[in-house]
Amino acid sequence: MSVVVVGPLLVALFTAIVTLALRRWGPVQRAASLVGSILYLGVVALLIRDVRADEAGYLVYQLSNWQAPYGISLVADDLAVLMLALTAVVSLLAVVFSARYIDEEGQRLSYHPLYHLMVAGITGSFLTGDIFNLFVWFEVMLMSSYVLVVFYSGPEETRAALHYAFLNLIGSAVMLLAIGGLYATTGTLNMADMAQRLGAPGQYGVDLPAVLGLSALLLSVFALKAGIVPFQFWVPDAYRAAPAPVAAMLAGVVKKVGVYAIIRLYFTVFAAASLPNLSGFGGGGELGFLAFFGPVFFLMALGSVVVGGFGAVARKDLDGLLAYSSIGQVGFIVLPLAVAASVPADSSIRTLGVVAALVYSVNHGIAKSLLFFVSGAIQGAVGSVDFEDLGGLAEREPLLSGTFFVGALALIGIPPLSGFFGKLLVFDAAVQAQSALALGVSLGGAILTIAYFTLAWSRGFWSEPGMAVEGTRADRSLVGVAAVLAVLIVVFGVGFGPLLELAEDAAVAATETQGYIDAVLGGEA
Repeated sequence: MSVVVVGPLLVALFTAIVTLALRRWGPVQRAASLVGSILYLGVVALLIRDVRADEAGYLVYQLSNWQAPYGISLVADDLAVLMLALTAVVSLLAVVFSARYIDEEGQRLSYHPLYHLMVAGITGSFLTGDIFNLFVWFEVMLMSSYVLVVFYSGPEETRAALHYAFLNLIGSAVMLLAIGGLYATTGTLNMADMAQRLGAPGQYGVDLPAVLGLSALLLSVFALKAGIVPFQFWVPDAYRAAPAPVAAMLAGVVKKVGVYAIIRLYFTVFAAASLPNLSGFGGGGELGFLAFFGPVFFLMALGSVVVGGFGAVARKDLDGLLAYSSIGQVGFIVLPLAVAASVPADSSIRTLGVVAALVYSVNHGIAKSLLFFVSGAIQGAVGSVDFEDLGGLAEREPLLSGTFFVGALALIGIPPLSGFFGKLLVFDAAVQAQSALALGVSLGGAILTIAYFTLAWSRGFWSEPGMAVEGTRADRSLVGVAAVLAVLIVVFGVGFGPLLELAEDAAVAATETQGYIDAVLGGEA
């Protein structure tokens, strides 16, 4: 049993408790928060090393030595550690950014404990091996993020937080209902055990049509968490209301929890099932569960690209543009998943589609966090991110502007930045699947991405300086944090091989259901 699996979770929870205990001593609390984030990064690095060194690529921890499927399992594989690595990098830089960006009173009261509690929820979501605890960690993550969204306590922030909380509470109720139904139908909550039972429904008495309906219900919840159309309503207000480092975490990491849940449950667990009675819908007289979701994923991707892209073009402020951009960019993540879900299970295109989604997720997580950091630095210096108040930033703030430029180019997909390879893989999946529709959506989304970032650059950075920009100077520390992410984008692009290798292994881990079942139910405990 690998104790290191529980390490990131313990570090995040312990840091939340320590920063709460130290709330009377601001500098000490901030130092503890930073040390906790560095430790989290270190433990995640150890976990990645151990998972990569393991022959099977799975590390399992059974809580209190209660064996699966009866106990609570934590599972680390290449898919989980890839998402944890993204979390560790972005969360550390967000803490550094917060130390300068959030006022001292706000940090001392509640910011750091809530922040690390949110990281704990994210971590638990990536590591849990059962579907009920996925719900629990979702709630831990969301409860803390509700408060962080309303952190500034103004009317706009309160309205956005209530909207965010209301929609996500409905989502949580639906999720709990679906999980209860899945338990009643399959007789288990453990993901590996559920996959095993779905693969042999007659042996375990599983009603597959009922599971299909419940999994469709569950998809709406994950789409809500990821801000995918038509469940994106909370995204623009929440991202604009939240402090910049919180918005960076929401767009860069929290959104990816929903994406991860879709990949883990639909490609690892539900993919084990098929409906032989509905022979008219698929080849060979047997239709896999994923074939049902392929068209649904495609419509969600199409809606996200269109709504997010045109919404971003129409925004008159940088935060609004970035928020709608996040809706559009998640379409690029879901699109290759639609391709992957629509091909046979043994097709190499399925793995390619998941690889494309994962690489694009990592690139978007880093680039969008960078852009929200830049927006926060501009807000701190200028006092506004409305385009009518900006202009001329490229002349006044060349480093800050250059950092924004790198982040924008990464999302557009310019070589040799990491975003180029993410977008290339999305196009490659569409071409190899011979899907003209997917290719058309990709091209349309790419054009919209170029359009709204060109508008942002010309109106915010290149045009005549606005009155508010004259004489301003952005905080060098905040600019430095954003610049670190810009460097990472270049590094991951120039040295793309290791990231691609990890993403490929993560895609294999996500699509090889039997390996996951063997590791959790049949491996050494």
